[in-house]
Amino acid sequence: MKLAHISWNLFGLVLPLLIAMVSLPLLISSIGNERFGLLALAWGMMSYAGILDLGIGRALTQMVSRLRGQKQTQEVPVVLATASRITMTAGLIGSTAIVIFALFGGAQFVKTEHIPLDEIRNSIILLAIALPAQAMSATYRGMNEAYLNFKGISILRVILGTLNFAGPLLISFFSTNLAWLIASLVASRVAALLVFRHLALSCLKNNEPDYTPADLVYSKQTAKTLFSFGGWVTVSSIISPMMVQMDRFMIASMISAAAVTVYVVPYELVAQSLILVGAISSVIFPTLTRLMQEQPQEWLSYFQTWLVRVGGMMLLVALLMILLMPYILDIWLQGNFDPTSVTVGQILCLGVFSNSVGAMYYALLHARGKAHITAKIHMFELPLYLTFLYFALQHFGVIGAAMAWSARMALDTILLSLNARRLKF
Repeated sequence: MKLAHISWNLFGLVLPLLIAMVSLPLLISSIGNERFGLLALAWGMMSYAGILDLGIGRALTQMVSRLRGQKQTQEVPVVLATASRITMTAGLIGSTAIVIFALFGGAQFVKTEHIPLDEIRNSIILLAIALPAQAMSATYRGMNEAYLNFKGISILRVILGTLNFAGPLLISFFSTNLAWLIASLVASRVAALLVFRHLALSCLKNNEPDYTPADLVYSKQTAKTLFSFGGWVTVSSIISPMMVQMDRFMIASMISAAAVTVYVVPYELVAQSLILVGAISSVIFPTLTRLMQEQPQEWLSYFQTWLVRVGGMMLLVALLMILLMPYILDIWLQGNFDPTSVTVGQILCLGVFSNSVGAMYYALLHARGKAHITAKIHMFELPLYLTFLYFALQHFGVIGAAMAWSARMALDTILLSLNARRLKF
């Protein structure tokens, strides 16, 4: 693995984190806990919009990496054209569903004390515009990952990450209306789609000398191949983000929108410690896929080396964050935080460590084309997690949500590793 690829990924992940650390306290102070809680829900909803990609972006990365390893790159333009049409259609369907949900009273499901329902309704409708852009961006990003164009992805991620936090902050100086805050998020997602598409087409132009725009044609056979892998990824793409994001929605519903802030602030801080894991695993997935075709005797030692490195590194990070959590939150938020957030953050650190190890096995199973295994694991976990989350919230509040999240991450890692070893690697 080229360290340059990891470095670019880190650059694309770290800089938005630094911007978030500066922006979030100012944003909370400017718009208040209640509106910030709803803005956090909007971020979660946009993240969850990745399900409308239907797993096609991941399938595209795996398929294109495999084709490159087999020296059959003449089929790559067809794969891209087919994948992009599928995700565009899915995104438009999802967008229509969200608009209908908003028009028929969906805003009433969010408990607020001071925010008008029409403001929430308008915000939901605006979010619907971002869904097709988010879905198609995942597909074009998958194309860039297959060609290891992490430099282009990372530069765009920095810009998008900056706008994600700085955009609402700048608007908050003029208006605290939630719809205006979310409008900045929508605009950034549409712009990101256009850039991701340009980068994906550039990968073809720069790496495939025989490529012409006429090669970008839809293929039913290719669609079936993508769905054979992506169909299972779709299951994971629906269930996994649901389990990641459901806690904040249930907190808003069962407790209050303001309580979301108590949970989300330490969650966002702790989750950002996974940036290096994300930087490594996103490179490992296409690299392993290609390596399994080109050098089948080498990929196992390559994977084990990085598994040990990531596990050791994240164990140290988790322990340090547990010890320093009270001081980090105090300095970051200048003392303006609920003490419960400290306990929440410390519990979440345990889940982050488990997730870092699990992410490596997840990449391995997908590189081997075993997306059905990860999907079935998520299907098994979903009812267990939601049941535990519900009762944990009832008895322990936001601390219970952290307990449920970390327990689910531990179970996920155990099941992923056991299934990977059953395949004898």
